[in-house]
Amino acid sequence: MVFLDFEEPIQKLVEELEKIKGPEDTNGAPPSQAVLKLQKKISKKRKELYSSLSGWQRVQLSRHPDRPYSLFYIEKMCDMWTELHGDRNINDDKAIIGGFGLLDGQTVMFIGHQKGINTKMRQYRNFGMANPEGYRKALRLMKLAEKFNKPIVTLIDTPGAYPGLEAEERGQAEAIARNIYEMSILQVPVICIIIGEGASGGALGIGVGDRVFMLENTWYSVISPESCSSILWRSWDYKEQAAENLKLTAEHMRDFKLVDGIINEPEGGAHSDPDGMVVILKEKIKSTIAELSELDPEERVDQRINKFSNMGIYKIAPKPVKPSNGKEKKVDKKQKDAKKKTTLKQTK
Repeated sequence: MVFLDFEEPIQKLVEELEKIKGPEDTNGAPPSQAVLKLQKKISKKRKELYSSLSGWQRVQLSRHPDRPYSLFYIEKMCDMWTELHGDRNINDDKAIIGGFGLLDGQTVMFIGHQKGINTKMRQYRNFGMANPEGYRKALRLMKLAEKFNKPIVTLIDTPGAYPGLEAEERGQAEAIARNIYEMSILQVPVICIIIGEGASGGALGIGVGDRVFMLENTWYSVISPESCSSILWRSWDYKEQAAENLKLTAEHMRDFKLVDGIINEPEGGAHSDPDGMVVILKEKIKSTIAELSELDPEERVDQRINKFSNMGIYKIAPKPVKPSNGKEKKVDKKQKDAKKKTTLKQTK
């Protein structure tokens, strides 16, 4: 098990637990009193630490190497899963996966970012950073789901859309903008869930839905803390301060009304109990699909558009008054005198 820096107190207790475990504790026999006591101590310490996590610590948890990715959830939740490939234009972007899955007898279109579980697979998946063809593949699959009247579930976990020159040349911004527009008017239920990182347009490209949820230890922001720090302070050393000021946690997003809810993770985070997280996520998806399916398609679309249209706060500033100087005053006086003379002549 991999422990993060702030989990050091838990790591010490776990190491102590491994030392005192005997053969009887690993052969299915009831654990000894010493083991039970230490397990309770670990659980208490974990709750204590996780109850007051900072923004940067949430970011670290969202990137935990043992954290489940989209394919894990899909394969565990579905009785059957058929992956579909390609955007029918350029190629098949491996950073975005998608296809039909059978969720307790109901067919659902699943689309998500996939980062890769090891170094080789991360390179293959481009670290979850999609090219334009990835977003065009996602849109093709959404349209396919709409054609057959099947609900759509997107799983978001990306550090951002791929920023390479070739991606820009193939229309990265246009592809994301097109997805945002098309997703807003899809006639079928759309559920978006942030399962890890939710950065910038890379997340928004598959992030417009009737319901947008965040797992407890995830983040959602226009920019990553490291990138924000490098822009403002010309260094990554202020990433923790940037994370706090960006207000990017699930609690902040819910308070800002940018997401519809938070999905609680098992004790210690999704990485500590992936199978338990699958059960929680599956039940949330099923109940939300049932709730959205009761609405008329037109009503659903109207609610979706209104929800995103009402996000954010803005204020119309008063029209600025140009500063006046002595010359302008003299000109204004001459103009007024000329107007008075004209008016007097007309009266006479």
